[in-house]
This record gives sequence, structure tokens and C-alpha cells, in this order.
Amino acid sequence: MAGLRKGKCYRHITRAYTRKSKFRKKSYIAAIPTTKIIKFDMGNVKKKFQYEVNLISKNPIQIRHNALESSRMVVNRKLNEKLSDINYHFKLRVHPHHVLRENKMLTGAHADRMQTGMQRAFGRAVGIAAQVKKGKEVFSIRVNKKYLEITKEILKTATPRLPGNYIIEVNQIN
Repeated sequence: MAGLRKGKCYRHITRAYTRKSKFRKKSYIAAIPTTKIIKFDMGNVKKKFQYEVNLISKNPIQIRHNALESSRMVVNRKLNEKLSDINYHFKLRVHPHHVLRENKMLTGAHADRMQTGMQRAFGRAVGIAAQVKKGKEVFSIRVNKKYLEITKEILKTATPRLPGNYIIEVNQIN
């Protein structure tokens, strides 16, 4: 069984030739894959904090749901280790809605007899991605001043797992 395609195949934002409708007859894609993202809000949701640290995208990009979940898990684990779960509120700001499709091609001898080529080349749904515009927050972490520097260092560990370039911005909450 073949694995996932590389993330760079889906990095750039393209027009969606996918349609999701609550009426199955009007959908272009019958079955949409479920997201791997388990939680969008972590830590202490009710507490008021002084600062918000954001991971902001420098350019428009598509981020697959498994990349988002992977980086979310790393950041949340490190926040739990260093700050404990009552000293932060970690929020995932983007939601994967864009359906990724793949028209699988066979290779090897006599593969042309088993596939249709570019006829019916719409492809099957293989995953979902979040379309992120330039300047959009991907992750937000709310903390008090005491934990500001640690939080910035932890947020830097998420960027190697995500496509594209990011900046870290600190805002004071009034």
C-alpha cells in the first residue's frame, strides 16, 4: 500500500473543485475524510491572561490536517511540561475544510490496461487541509508575563513541522 504524498504537493493554495453539501446528492465528493485534529482549545480556558503569543503565517499556504495535529501535539506537550495545564490557554486558530484529492496512477508493466489515464481524473479524497492567508494566526497561546519567553521558545518548535514561513508576535491583552 502506498503512503501519503509529500506535503509539498499540496502546499500552494488552489481553487477548490470540491463541494460539500449537507445534501449528499449536491456534493461533488461523497465521503470527506475526517480530521486528525482532536482538540482546538487546550489548557486553562476560563482564566484571564495578560499576553497572547501568536504564530502568524508570512505567506498564503495550505496546511494538511496531519501537519497541524503533529505540531499541536508537540507544542501542547511542551507547554504541559514547562508551565503545567493551568498557566496557559492554547488555541488552534485554523480549521481544515479544503478537501485534497489524488488521481492515483499505476506504474510498471501493462499498467496502462488497468487505469483510465486522464479520463475521469477528478481523483479520490485523500485528506483535508486548512487554507491560511498571509497574516493569519495559526496558533495562539495566552500566558502571563512570567512565562512569556518560555512560550516563545516552545512556539518556535512548531514551525519545522509546518510548511511555509512564520513569525511570532506578542500582544498585550487589555
